[in-house]
Amino acid sequence: MHKHKLSRRSFLGQASCAAIGSTSFLSTALNLGMINTAAARPHIIGAADDYKAIVCILLAGGADTFNVLVPTETSEYNDYLATRSSLALSNDFSQGELLPLNYNDAGRTFAVHGGMSRVRDMFDAGTLSFVSNIGTLIEPISNKSEYDSGMKKLPLGLYSHSDQIMQWQTSVPQDRSAFGVGGRMADLLGDMNSIPEISMNISLDGKNRFQSGQQTLEYSINNNSTPENIGIDGLPSWYGNSGFLNQTKDNAIASMAEDVYSNVFQKTYGELTRQSKESIEVFSSALGKGEPLNTVFSDTNLSNDLSMMAKVINVQQHLGAKRQIFFTTFGGWDHHDDVLARQGAMLPVLSNALGEFNDSLVEMGLQDKVTTFTISDFARTLTSNGNGSDHAWGGNQMIMGGAVKGSEIYGDYPSLNLGSGNQLNLNERGRMLPTTSVDEFYAEIALWYGVSPNDLSYILPNICNFYDTSCPSGPPADYAPIGMFKSL
Repeated sequence: MHKHKLSRRSFLGQASCAAIGSTSFLSTALNLGMINTAAARPHIIGAADDYKAIVCILLAGGADTFNVLVPTETSEYNDYLATRSSLALSNDFSQGELLPLNYNDAGRTFAVHGGMSRVRDMFDAGTLSFVSNIGTLIEPISNKSEYDSGMKKLPLGLYSHSDQIMQWQTSVPQDRSAFGVGGRMADLLGDMNSIPEISMNISLDGKNRFQSGQQTLEYSINNNSTPENIGIDGLPSWYGNSGFLNQTKDNAIASMAEDVYSNVFQKTYGELTRQSKESIEVFSSALGKGEPLNTVFSDTNLSNDLSMMAKVINVQQHLGAKRQIFFTTFGGWDHHDDVLARQGAMLPVLSNALGEFNDSLVEMGLQDKVTTFTISDFARTLTSNGNGSDHAWGGNQMIMGGAVKGSEIYGDYPSLNLGSGNQLNLNERGRMLPTTSVDEFYAEIALWYGVSPNDLSYILPNICNFYDTSCPSGPPADYAPIGMFKSL
């Protein structure tokens, strides 16, 4: 699918009627004052050769990330061991279940899962960092007492896969019909790209909420796409053929697209088909101009997805792209059973794919221009259900790139002692109350990407509850940026 050609100023000027007339106020998070202010303000544009990309990897199912990042200081590891019991990994590094990180924060030390050697290497090299105890929040909740009081707003469907996987993509936890963070960013910045047939948002996982905007649709490709077989779902398998069949289908599609339909839905489908055909031709031509990369990717679906992203990034100049947002899903993390064995199989896939993708960016000289991060529905209970873990809330995510201040653990890694003194522990299962919001995480990514500070409230409707110096009341008293990037 492609992005409709509409300038940022035109979009913002028209959105008040279109948005309020078609969706709920919370879904659009727009009001006339904000639209008019943003329309009158240019967004941040870098130098003529400026290029930036965001890569979002959804770990669907709710990853048990307290076995991804593990405390190793003696007392903290003992708490981990006691709480995780049958799910705990050994801190005897000779056994390889944990790999120590080159990190020491006032005596606090950490390790990563033994299957994540590439992640360990990138962390130690300053290319990758963790954000700890992050989760969906509408407003700050300081402790269990505030959570229990009922005075604080909670995300809809907390601990629900369908709701939380949506809210991580929209950052609007009070609503189920919001557009995505990447979609809203593309709505504002899409006119930075010069070829309107290709969306700023490119998906390796079909239609998704993260990339859906008011005026932006994702352009969906497969990880085995080539200049000859770039296509869209719904077109026949012979789309790339030449000769008589090619001419026949061209004529048929042109006729369908140009016919004046009495039915508005048929007309819309015809227009989308025509536009998709045009975008396929543009994308195919660009992909054919790329020089082959020397980086070798593993033969896994995630590595193949990231390999395809690397190929697209490698031809971004032929796509007229100053900005791109990529999305893919690595599913299967709902480990209610057999968590250790499944993590042992899946975490190396994730780690290797990230390492290979980083290698390709270094090869292209674009490591500083691409920021990659993981998201997941939620973390999982610290305690075992016997052989697995169940749905929880705050967890740990990764962010990678040359612009990232690496070798850091941002946020507040919580105490894993589930005693009564732990005000972040919400019940006996070890569900952690997040101390860093998804909004704070996305805000810094958006600012690095080029979103104006004054436009953050469109990208993130709840941002003023956490921080934003442009908010009318100023930042909250306890405001402190995460500080993930070398410069914003």
